[in-house]
Amino acid sequence: MISINSMTPTNSSDCDSPVAHPEVADLVSQPDPHQADEYRPMIKQNRSLDRDASASTMSAKTDSVNSRLSPWLASLVYPIGRYGLLPFYFRGIEVLGREHLPTAGPVILAPTHRSRWDAFMIPYIAGQDITGRILRFMVSADEMTGLQGWFIRRLGGFSIDTQHPAIASLRHSVELLQNREVLVIFPEGGDLQVNRSCQLNRLQPGLARLALQSEASQANLGVQIVPISISYSCPSVPWRSAVKICIGAPLNVADYSSGSSKLAARQLTGDLQKALQALNEYGIAEES
Repeated sequence: MISINSMTPTNSSDCDSPVAHPEVADLVSQPDPHQADEYRPMIKQNRSLDRDASASTMSAKTDSVNSRLSPWLASLVYPIGRYGLLPFYFRGIEVLGREHLPTAGPVILAPTHRSRWDAFMIPYIAGQDITGRILRFMVSADEMTGLQGWFIRRLGGFSIDTQHPAIASLRHSVELLQNREVLVIFPEGGDLQVNRSCQLNRLQPGLARLALQSEASQANLGVQIVPISISYSCPSVPWRSAVKICIGAPLNVADYSSGSSKLAARQLTGDLQKALQALNEYGIAEES
């Protein structure tokens, strides 16, 4: 069993360079005056999109986002990945702390992000065929193209446009958590090259803001954030690599809900950063 409280990071190696694909609330530009007031704290103006503010506002008014699951496809894909693809490609996958995965209630899984294989590792540890819970991946719009996009859309995933984001994507995320589902968000962002340059990249604050907004939207909702460290024996993840996945104790979002929303988001992001750093160091210590 892994206890985050018992792990103290000994050497921080956060990257100082910004992530190319900002997360969640940082992706939204101009607020839409026609949206409910409850969503406005989630909106932060992005200076780089000032020229497109009016277009972004129009997109926020009209766009809608939905995610759905194809039961027959999930029942086919998850077992193929678990018992076929992953054992064939990797020489070993070690999972520590699986007992920390909540069996009910709204959950945000917050994994580290070093490889495209990460999207296979999360279903491996928490997929519907194991937990009975659907995983809703939030991915960038450019990941939703071609055959990959076809699978993502039918396995419960949905996109957020990093160039012209819509409030609908954030609203859909809140609705999923209100429905007590499992949302997967990579808090470091999607730039793998930047993420691989350090042990743990600086986390984007959008995940914390989304979690706090969801918690505030419904009394006693009970959103939990689960930190997950995914480590590969080789950064390029060649054939027959080894994988170690460490799952930490959940952070209860309600514990951060009092006081200033900006301060709460900063504290929650900081605690998640420390939890992921501790899990990374725990995995390294186990290997030595």
